[in-house]
Order: sequence, then C-alpha cells, then structure tokens
Amino acid sequence: MEDKMTRPAEGFETWLFDLDNTLYPASADLFAQIDLRMKAYIGRLLGLPPEEAFRLQKHYYHTYGTSLRGLMDEHAIDPADFLAFVHDIDHTVLAADPVLGGLLARLPGRKIVFTNGSTRHALAVLDRLGITDHFEAIHDIAASGFIPKPQPACYDDLIARYGLDPATTIMVEDSHKNLQPAAALGMTTLLVRNTLHWAAVEDGGAPMAYCHHVTDDLRIWLADWLAHQAPHPEVCLD
Repeated sequence: MEDKMTRPAEGFETWLFDLDNTLYPASADLFAQIDLRMKAYIGRLLGLPPEEAFRLQKHYYHTYGTSLRGLMDEHAIDPADFLAFVHDIDHTVLAADPVLGGLLARLPGRKIVFTNGSTRHALAVLDRLGITDHFEAIHDIAASGFIPKPQPACYDDLIARYGLDPATTIMVEDSHKNLQPAAALGMTTLLVRNTLHWAAVEDGGAPMAYCHHVTDDLRIWLADWLAHQAPHPEVCLD
C-alpha cells in the first residue's frame, strides 16, 4: 500500500516514538501476550469469566484511553501491581533489528519513547531490539501521572518536561487516535499502520486528516526520509 503524505517531512529536532507495534512490527504479536494478561488480571480481580473480562477490558480502553486507567478510576487498583502483572511476558519473541538501529543512529535530533506502558516493559523491548542506546529517555505511563494517551494533559506534561517545540517534533504511533492531540499541538505525525492489532482498525482503518504521514513499514519510511536529507551512504534494508 502506498504511503500517504500530507505535510512535507522536513527536519525535526525531536522524534517521539510509541513502543508497542511501532518500533517492532505487529506481526511479532507481542501485544497479544499483554492482552491475555490484562484479561486474566481483570478476571481475577472481579471474578469474571474470560469473555466478560475481555469485554470490560476493551470498554475501559475505549472509555479511558487504557484499561489501566479504567481500572484505577473504577476499582482503585494499584497501577504498579497491574503493570508488573501484564508485562510479565516472553519478550524473546523479538529479535535484534540492526537495520532499525542503524536508521535511528542516523536520525538527527533527540529520540524519546512515549508509551502508555511501563519503563520496565519498554526497556525489555528496546534491549531485545538492540536499540536502547539510541533513546534519550522513556516517558512511560507513570511519568505521565497515569494519564494515558490520547488525553491532552500527558502531551502537555511531556512537552514541559523535555522542553519540546511541537513545531519541530514528529510523533510516530500505530494508533491514529493518539496522534490527534499531537497534531493539534503543532507536531508532525506519522501513523505506522497495521491490521493485526485490534486498536489499529478503528474507524474502518482509514487514516485521519491529522495523520500527516502514513506507512506500513517504519524502517522503509525512515530510510526514505533520510534519503531526502543531506547526502549520506545508501541504506540497505535487506
């Protein structure tokens, strides 16, 4: 599928990357493990059968932005306990990605992971991919005061904490609804589209106007962006 571009991809001072299904392909199916753990946690907490726990999990996601936020507001759970349980998964399904690492190394400016997950989970993912050293910081759900994307307050907090200029910031995400507040603040947005993760097919899977760039492969998009910058050696994606 051809990439969509509605805004010139010019130089950026800061790159904000979502983690799950963004820095690694959705085909790794890592999030499916997290989904199962969330369903198990809710079922155990509320004494629900799996089908009802799954329904409630998705209801909280759509209503509050994350299942965690819904559980905090509706059931006063300990977020640390929830995050430790749902991120106790097998990260070895991820393999090192030296191509992505090489591309990240050549991107100018700061690089920050902006995730609704935990720092522990983010570090496990980045370490498996071999790209940890390319990031200045991980801004996780705890750093956001457990206010998840796409609630505007966590974007404001991120900007203030790192002194970001939205006009020179690009945000990369697999969930289009998380890009809407970023675009409203003046950031450039890149949607990494996939059809495997259930959240990616909302609204029929159609990219919204606030998704300035859309790609099916982050590595290809980054290589193409670099190819249009200052002269540099060719990128090999094989």
